[in-house]
Amino acid sequence: MSGIKSFFNGIFSIFKSKKDIKLGFYGPPNAGKTSLANRICKDFTGEEIGKVSKIPHETRSVQFKEKVEISYKGKKMVFKMIDTPGIATKIDYEEFLKYKVKKNEAKKRAKEATQGVIESIKWLDDMDVVVVVLDATENPYNQVNITIIGNLAARKIPVLIVANKIDKRKADLKKVQAAFPEYDVIGTSARYGKNLDKFYESIFKLTKKI
Repeated sequence: MSGIKSFFNGIFSIFKSKKDIKLGFYGPPNAGKTSLANRICKDFTGEEIGKVSKIPHETRSVQFKEKVEISYKGKKMVFKMIDTPGIATKIDYEEFLKYKVKKNEAKKRAKEATQGVIESIKWLDDMDVVVVVLDATENPYNQVNITIIGNLAARKIPVLIVANKIDKRKADLKKVQAAFPEYDVIGTSARYGKNLDKFYESIFKLTKKI
């Protein structure tokens, strides 16, 4: 009996060791979560994960790509990349009207985006590592950012904070670093692929904490 048990334990450990690391992208709307996830997926799989738009809440449901093998300095790791809708405390359909979206479509988008926020929070329990993407041109001291970070801290999920859009003149990396001194904060430009080496280095380091 003990021999059979050892056999199944061995099989289980093999499957467990081959488990893809669930890497989630979280943050407020339009911070560049999907742009960053797209660039990584394109680099390593040749395909993007989702659509990008200037209209807030373009991503309104959780989307993911399986088996993304990332190589960095001779090391390889396989990730399940999970891109989530932007977290917001309130989503008003009038927000979409500013972008010339028709009223009925705006109401539909607002409803979908609200459901997307709920879905994103539920997915937190499945995450191994989370990248919180913030817009480096915006004030990091706000309720949404604090809520996201607080939820991750409560779940003891390893976190990397990305201050995106550092290619823009108003970007302030130091302000983001000062807001979250207990975390690794790196500046990137998903648009131009800036500092991705630093991003991969930090992600590989965080996986050791799983």
